[in-house]
Amino acid sequence: MSTPFSKIRDRLRSRRLTALVAAVLASLAVFTVMTAGGANANQGGNGLPYYANGVDPQFGVCRGIDPSCYHKWVNFNPAKNGYHVLVFTKTAGPRHADLGPALGPGLDPPLTAANAVQNGMVALGKANGFSVDWTEDTSVFANPATLEKYNAILFFTSRTALDDAAQTSLRIYMEAGGAFIGVHNAFGTEYNWNWYLGLLGNAQLFDHGPLQTGTVSVTAKDSSTRSLPHSWTGEDEWYNLSSRPTGVKILATVSEKSMPTNPPAGYNGSPGMGSFHPVAWCQYYDGGRAFLTTLGHDAQDWTIGSSYPGAAQFQSLLVNGIKSAMGQTPFCTA
Repeated sequence: MSTPFSKIRDRLRSRRLTALVAAVLASLAVFTVMTAGGANANQGGNGLPYYANGVDPQFGVCRGIDPSCYHKWVNFNPAKNGYHVLVFTKTAGPRHADLGPALGPGLDPPLTAANAVQNGMVALGKANGFSVDWTEDTSVFANPATLEKYNAILFFTSRTALDDAAQTSLRIYMEAGGAFIGVHNAFGTEYNWNWYLGLLGNAQLFDHGPLQTGTVSVTAKDSSTRSLPHSWTGEDEWYNLSSRPTGVKILATVSEKSMPTNPPAGYNGSPGMGSFHPVAWCQYYDGGRAFLTTLGHDAQDWTIGSSYPGAAQFQSLLVNGIKSAMGQTPFCTA
């Protein structure tokens, strides 16, 4: 027969065991959150984590869709100086036809009619209230103070486009509250730079299938998508990415089922991205703002008034994305 003392002892042992189990479960929960995306990770769209008031351990920077990751350390003062965009189109590998022939050194070198991206951005800027400079000269990035003259910097580049000094300047620019616009083959750039991978949203070009039509759908309300229909038919290479973007706000996707080639198997063996194939997204990153889209392959995408499938929608998405990243409209709202 148990004595009163032994009953008390058994109750204490039971309570200690319960407390120990609870502590272990709590530790596992914390570990799961941290490994899923940082100690302050929350769930963003599509069940992906974002990092409010916290650091993404993969890239070592504050990122996500929360404006607490933004630093307003540089006074761009658009009320006095207007809005200015720098377009960087250096290619150290494949060069898309819409970029035209390689440009000369310096800022704003002469353009030909074949430089569709550069000419298109100048025209879009004039039509939408911002000025555009263009370059393929890495030395323009040598000094962060030069970059801080621009409210946004747009990349349509390939492979290793920046040297060490230029990489440092771009990062300082973003840490000070700058804006990065990554378009199309910006995703085929700087494969060996982890910070840049994070800037893209943890997704880079792996391969793509043939140029073909597909149905693009808006997946989130945002300043960048407000003028777009719910869906439209576009034509592109439809980049297959190394991974789906993580910790970002997905703005638009393409349906692989709508493509003549389904799945859009790529030249490196990718079978496509399946039922969830993002083509545009946004995030706050390391103090700045990043607006990103894999669209924009064809020269006609960049021509105002073009009847090319999806050109008008691409231009609307791009211009409104640039405006939001520069701070003219709300950026990447939750």
